[in-house]
Amino acid sequence: MNSYLVRLGVIGTGRRAAMVKSWLQADKRARLVAAADPNPANLKRFRDLIGQEVPIAESTDWHELLERDDVDAVAIITPDFTHDEIAVAALQAGKAVYCEKPMAITVEGCDRMLEAAQETGKLLFIGHNMRYMPIFQTMKEIVESGVIGEIKAVWVRHFVSWGGYYYYHDWHGLRRNITSLLLQKGSHDIDMIHWITGRYGEKVAAFGNLSYFGGDRDNQLQCLDCPEQRSCREAKLEPGALCAFRQEIDVEDNMSMLIQLEGGIIANYSECHFAPDYHRNYTFIGTEGRLENSELEGKVWVWTRRSGTYRELTDRTYTLKSSFPGGTSHQDADRLIFIDFLDALLEGKKPVADPVDARMAVAVGCAGAESMRSGGKVVNVQPLPLPSMRR
Repeated sequence: MNSYLVRLGVIGTGRRAAMVKSWLQADKRARLVAAADPNPANLKRFRDLIGQEVPIAESTDWHELLERDDVDAVAIITPDFTHDEIAVAALQAGKAVYCEKPMAITVEGCDRMLEAAQETGKLLFIGHNMRYMPIFQTMKEIVESGVIGEIKAVWVRHFVSWGGYYYYHDWHGLRRNITSLLLQKGSHDIDMIHWITGRYGEKVAAFGNLSYFGGDRDNQLQCLDCPEQRSCREAKLEPGALCAFRQEIDVEDNMSMLIQLEGGIIANYSECHFAPDYHRNYTFIGTEGRLENSELEGKVWVWTRRSGTYRELTDRTYTLKSSFPGGTSHQDADRLIFIDFLDALLEGKKPVADPVDARMAVAVGCAGAESMRSGGKVVNVQPLPLPSMRR
């Protein structure tokens, strides 16, 4: 590897892998050389999407990709339950690793990844792209400015209008594959709570139900074969899409979690997967004010209270701008996170997305799943195995 070019291999070329094209457009220091996926149709679709002049090596076995000498770094964009196995093998093969979030579906899996990175000295980077969204970077900057004082309370409401489309027609609907959507989907939000407050969760209590999805339909029933596809409110008319109301589904779609963070901060997190609209709403209340956002409006607001300083005289509204022309917040973040990955790999820069923080987001999500499935009992979050790992 030279100072100007990273030879990239991609493991997993499903729907989420479409972001690789924007990566390569955003930063010319990387070149795609190989891809692996057990599904040849995914590989073809990915090849056509990338459309680069230089052909890439393709394999249906990710082990073969890791054996290649012309791959410096791998991007792992596979189902969640495969992350730790592939990442550990990639690090041990001498590759730098970009791994999609969540880091793994168990705390033990995360710790194996951290240990492998420590032992090999290779870069382990987790794709918590919300850290690169302007709206959340702005909120973190506001908190660090001190304008709302010391944070004491946090509320996060996550409405998911496409919950069925993304999570209940395939492997996501089963606990054995994701542990919980508190982890799979919620790891983003838990990470934001940790990042913006600067504190990790210590204990949780959670409640949740399978309130809408799941049911009595056959586990093999596909939407395209269903006689009710035209009237079904959750039909996904794509090849391979399974019924969202099938018997095997056991992942909760409606849940709330109370998190006690270090320093006594109390955070409330709620997630619903059959909302009519898609929205994340964050509120942070400090000793001197309140901070709130609206992703849909691209706004951040600050309301101040009496503090004995000039800051109490002004409430503020922030209007967000795109980092790239015509890009959405999510698309911007996907580009910016890859640039940060290359900066960390080539220049040794400390990345904004920290793998230890990613591990702690998983730890809180796993504790929430345990609490939720045991009647809401208080569950302690598994601490880092080594205090020296702490950020």
